[in-house]
Amino acid sequence: MTPQLQQAIRLLQLSTLELQQEIQTVLDGNIMLEIPDGESSDVEELAKDTSSNDASSEGSQDQLPDDLTIDTSWENIYNITSPHGQSQPSDAAMADPGSVNAAKQTLHDHLIWQMELTNFSDTDRAIATTIIDSIDDNGYLKTNIGQLHQNLSEQLESLDADEVLAVLHKVQTFDPLGVGATDLQNCLLIQLQQLPEHTPFRPLAIELVKGHMPALGSQDSAKLKRQLGIDDDTLERVIALIQQLNPRPGSGVNETSAEYITPDVYVNKVKDKWQVSINAEIFTNLRINPLYQTFIKRGDKSEDSQTMRNHLQEARWFLKSLQSRNETLLLVSQEIVNRQKDFLEHGAIAMKPMVLRDIAESVKMHESTISRVTTNKYLHTPNGIHELKHFFSSHVSTDSGGKCSATAIRAFIKELVDSESSKKPLSDNKIAAILSDKGINVARRTIAKYRESIFIPPSNQRKRIL
Repeated sequence: MTPQLQQAIRLLQLSTLELQQEIQTVLDGNIMLEIPDGESSDVEELAKDTSSNDASSEGSQDQLPDDLTIDTSWENIYNITSPHGQSQPSDAAMADPGSVNAAKQTLHDHLIWQMELTNFSDTDRAIATTIIDSIDDNGYLKTNIGQLHQNLSEQLESLDADEVLAVLHKVQTFDPLGVGATDLQNCLLIQLQQLPEHTPFRPLAIELVKGHMPALGSQDSAKLKRQLGIDDDTLERVIALIQQLNPRPGSGVNETSAEYITPDVYVNKVKDKWQVSINAEIFTNLRINPLYQTFIKRGDKSEDSQTMRNHLQEARWFLKSLQSRNETLLLVSQEIVNRQKDFLEHGAIAMKPMVLRDIAESVKMHESTISRVTTNKYLHTPNGIHELKHFFSSHVSTDSGGKCSATAIRAFIKELVDSESSKKPLSDNKIAAILSDKGINVARRTIAKYRESIFIPPSNQRKRIL
């Protein structure tokens, strides 16, 4: 393969973030490439004057392959739209002050701040610091008391295990409630014990958590009522109180930066037709600097002239590779949209089965090219942002002789589970029977596989007492 083809293939498989990094790297290393800053007209006028005064300028000749016009910009080639589907100039993107990440507070910082406000002795402060360092992001103590005591004994002489336990109990009173727990049962007990004593059903909830966690976990309401000696209404209220507790107390404190997916392509309905367009925010308006090009003198064999000549050639190759990448991305995306119109109109249930070969044959490209262009590329649709690979799935046969995609079957399963009774959830056999009534023949094992792929637990785990 030629270097140009290798570069085009490499750019084709880059994700949005990787492409932006690659563009910046090329900008930093190639003097011929630039991003217009709004004052390009003055530079172009100077370039024209320079060119007219020096007819021997090699930049004005056809000695180098003229793959792209020197002032080519993306908006002159592609239909570039804003996230709202409206066209916008390339320089319309403004810096978003909210996008600057501020310092984030962690659970560790929050606990240390409370420790510093607590009247601890120097020894207890050292113990508390070690305990806080051993608490994970969910608020649980990762190290047992015995190990903590052993580690601290190497630093603090004559340290008693009860002293470590006493400091742990103090840390467990910190905000958020339940922090520093050794396990789920301990976490729930800490929160229940810190509730006001007059809280309705608090004693029964403490008794249930202390001695009947296995029955609670298995949703065995009959066993719970028998062991606690209570009726249905009381059990319902006790469990309602427990459900108000937080099983992961630390998760509400840790602040994390939201990671957003930036779509490569938008799809919009224009005059009853679905059309795709490149996302303007992720493609830089690159061009070859018209002034620098005029500095290349024909017949000049100097090292500087040769370097500029090489940079010009590399810049043209890079721009052509970018153009090829975007043309391929638009072509493949439009073909996917044409085949998945029902998905855009009605959602995942209407997804049609499709494989890479279908698109490859339609756009007359190799399957490996389709695989590259659909990996880590995202399409913004009315039904959310999806990776282009999301639209490819296997199929099962229907009674009518048609085909139903695996994505549609997953959507059917999710819809059935969302509408089922929490007291009597649907088994995999029942789901298979319901789909069979719709004309979709799917084995129970296949239902289980699809259910697990969308993180839906089995029926016995979905059953709820309330």
